[in-house]
Amino acid sequence: MAVAAKATLFKVDNGDMILFETESGKRILCDINIRQAADDTDDDTPDVAKQLRKRLDRDEKGRLFVDAFLNTHPDADHIRGLIKHFHLGDPSTWVKADDKIIIREMWSSPILFRRARAKDEDHVLCADAEAWRDEARRRANKFKKDRIAADGNRILVLGEDVDGKTDDLADILVKIDEVFSKICGVHDSSFEARLLAPMPAQDEEDEEVLTKNNSSVIMRLDLKVSKVTRGRLLLGGDAEVAIWDRIWERNKKWPERLQYDVLIAPHHCSWHSLSYDSWSDKGEEAEVSKPARCALGQPLGGALIVASSKPIKDDENDPPCIRAKREYLDILDPVKGEFKCVAGSPGDDPLMIEVSSAGPRIKRAVFAVSVAAGTGIGSQPLAHG
Repeated sequence: MAVAAKATLFKVDNGDMILFETESGKRILCDINIRQAADDTDDDTPDVAKQLRKRLDRDEKGRLFVDAFLNTHPDADHIRGLIKHFHLGDPSTWVKADDKIIIREMWSSPILFRRARAKDEDHVLCADAEAWRDEARRRANKFKKDRIAADGNRILVLGEDVDGKTDDLADILVKIDEVFSKICGVHDSSFEARLLAPMPAQDEEDEEVLTKNNSSVIMRLDLKVSKVTRGRLLLGGDAEVAIWDRIWERNKKWPERLQYDVLIAPHHCSWHSLSYDSWSDKGEEAEVSKPARCALGQPLGGALIVASSKPIKDDENDPPCIRAKREYLDILDPVKGEFKCVAGSPGDDPLMIEVSSAGPRIKRAVFAVSVAAGTGIGSQPLAHG
């Protein structure tokens, strides 16, 4: 069956960088981690910037572009390389010689930047995150002034901020639990997404819990074929256990909101997304949080869980964590699903998931597989829930 949509997961070690391509031809980029070594032709680190560029189109002015760019949160391993590779500022100032990528529409949460500034030195924004914040502000302020925006100046604000700070952004605001299907201001019948987090804090204690990682954007992104959902992908940035507990409490009456064909294991397969206990301190005595386990444990038939991380070894590292991998394998066992690590195959090529009317499938049959049950799917479609 013809491929209608794709998700390309680039090899960026403990980091995230995913390009979604919809049936309509729109390209949605989720996070980047373009390390300095990846830009060095004498280094064997995968050149993910080059891989990304060859998957993008150019507009009528010869500019490479992504239709939308989602930053889940401002850690360096989710935004590294922004300044070097992406155009920031009004698109009229784009320089041909630099040939940077135009971001037609930013998808950004204001909450995570306020919380990042409020925390200690471990939460200081890197230069790329500051540049993203400044560009988001520029676009939001331009919208406030003009009430309209053209491609290259657009922004979608994900989640309400406190003290009415987003009240005058209603036309470009997505609230928690809302479903949206617009890209660059235009409805797209091949795409739909539900915003699940970041959640606003209810009190000071709640605010303290919701650190930068726990302010990650969490989204269920659906890729459609002929207007029918064929691939459900759950994205959680670096969200840790406290937020997954809250996600379940908020959605346990509607567990279908958390169902997935593909889960990007949060925080690069970290144990901290499943437990309050330290893996290195308690080892096998560390306990899983039941609400978090429920939130992350809603796979559809033949589901795939992917760790965007370094190779997972049986050691004390976290992330990635071998105990988290085992927990995900246990989640997948009843639905005969599979677990993969993006770094688990030889070579530099990214992991590609193709979506057709038969559902999602892994393109490369040679990709290294850890199977929860049954045999590897190879290039066969995943059983669809």
